[in-house]
Order: sequence, then C-alpha cells, then structure tokens
Amino acid sequence: MSNILEKEALFAEDDSFMNERQREYFRRKLLDWKNEILRESRETLEALANDNSNLADIADRASSETDRAIELRARDRQRKLISKIDAALERIEDGTYGYCEETGEPISLKRLDARPIATLSLEAQERHERREKVYRDEQ
Repeated sequence: MSNILEKEALFAEDDSFMNERQREYFRRKLLDWKNEILRESRETLEALANDNSNLADIADRASSETDRAIELRARDRQRKLISKIDAALERIEDGTYGYCEETGEPISLKRLDARPIATLSLEAQERHERREKVYRDEQ
C-alpha cells in the first residue's frame, strides 16, 4: 500500500480511534524511526573511531574537537529520543498509546503522525508550555 493510501486509510472517519490498523501504522513508524537513529549512531561511532587524526594546527584541532562535541551531543539527544520511542511502543502494546496522559482524551491522529511520541493532546501540551513559561518568567 502506498504511503498516501495508507494515510487515507489511517485517517478514515468511520473507524474507531486507535484501531488495529492505526496501532500497526504507528508501531511501524516508530520502529522505522528508531532503526534510522540507531543506524546514524553506528555511522557516527564508526566515523569517530576511524578519525584518529592528530592535527598539527591548533585551530584545526579545536575545530575538529568542536565538531566531535556537537556530534556527541546530537547522539545523546537521540539516545533520549530512543527511550521515548520505546515508551511509545510500550504504550501501543498496553493499549494506552494515543491517549493524553493528562486528560485521557484521544490525541489527534494528525498530531501523532507528526509527533508519534506525543503523550499530551495539543491543548494539554499548550497548557503545559504556558505553565512552564509562567514558571520561567517568575524565576
């Protein structure tokens, strides 16, 4: 099934929320995302292991170290993302995926398609961000 037909079927109005087809769609989407992150991480590790250059120029060495630090920070963010993907996969298995942790209401399929690790509905997320902003502004 093509991606467009798959999404049309996913968003069909006559189906119940988070039916088997929708759960399978998001399971595959999450697994594909996780596999892509793991592949990129392996490539980064290989590149870092193979890059044992001992640059004589101090500016080149500093630039290389900065690039390496940025890459490692990006990989750390992706490591944290993998734990969120794993948590989403667990929610699919236990039947809680797609429901807002705050309100218990369904999270829109379009939001889940854009952010498959979402745990809050758009409205709950906006409330959460407003509370965070108020808290930060008070500090």
